[in-house]
Amino acid sequence: MDVLYFAWVRERIGLPRERVETQAATVAELVEELRGREARYEAAFADLSALRVALDQELSDFEAPLDNVREVAFFPPMTGG
Repeated sequence: MDVLYFAWVRERIGLPRERVETQAATVAELVEELRGREARYEAAFADLSALRVALDQELSDFEAPLDNVREVAFFPPMTGG
C-alpha cells in the first residue's frame, strides 16, 4: 500500500510517500511496524493524539482495518477559519 506523510510528519520522516508491504491488520498495527523501523519514524509517531489518518482519502481512526486499503495518509489535525 502507499503511505503518505504530510506537514511535520513528512519533515520528521524525510519522505512525502513510500510503498509499504505490511501484514498489519489495523492502522495502529501499521504505526507500530513503522515505529520499529528507525528513530525518525518513532519521532513522527510518538504522539498519536497529534495525528489524523485517512484511508483511501477518507478520515478514519487508528483502530480501522486495513483490508483492501490502497492508501494511508498521516497528517496533523487541520484548522480552519
